[in-house]
Amino acid sequence: MPAHDTESGERAHTGAPPVAPPQPTDPDVDLHVPAQRDELTHTPVRLLGTIAAGGALGGLARYGLSVAFPHPPGGFPWVTFGINVAGSFLLAVLMVLITERLTAHPLVRPFLGVGVLGGFTTFSTSIVDTQQLVAAGAARTALLYLAGTLCCALAAAYVGVVATRRVAVR
Repeated sequence: MPAHDTESGERAHTGAPPVAPPQPTDPDVDLHVPAQRDELTHTPVRLLGTIAAGGALGGLARYGLSVAFPHPPGGFPWVTFGINVAGSFLLAVLMVLITERLTAHPLVRPFLGVGVLGGFTTFSTSIVDTQQLVAAGAARTALLYLAGTLCCALAAAYVGVVATRRVAVR
């Protein structure tokens, strides 16, 4: 029930906790500053083109591998597993290099990280593979695949960060 104004103009207490104001789409953007507000509505075409080009390359690489090495129905999807684990490792290496070790062009991260590696990795396909394994009566394989993908991808990312920090010279 909404609070009602009292005769003194104060809000009546309803016992309900105060409602937080809605948060912006990007909490780093101050909507009261026009230059920052424009950041949310004016994405440069070259940025989107860079991401799209990288995504096309990564997606084609993933597709090529999945066509070259298909898995049988009910069989373990090794290619998708390998793509996601390798992609997680490579993304970790890339992020350490461009955020801690190198001065990179501003479009390197969107092209390689979001585009190429984002298009290459395919965690959505791992979910489809899991569902297909269950439908084929291979629930145990599905569970092992799902857990293995998540654990190995996280481990690969961790190894990528640690190894790159040790090997890459500042």
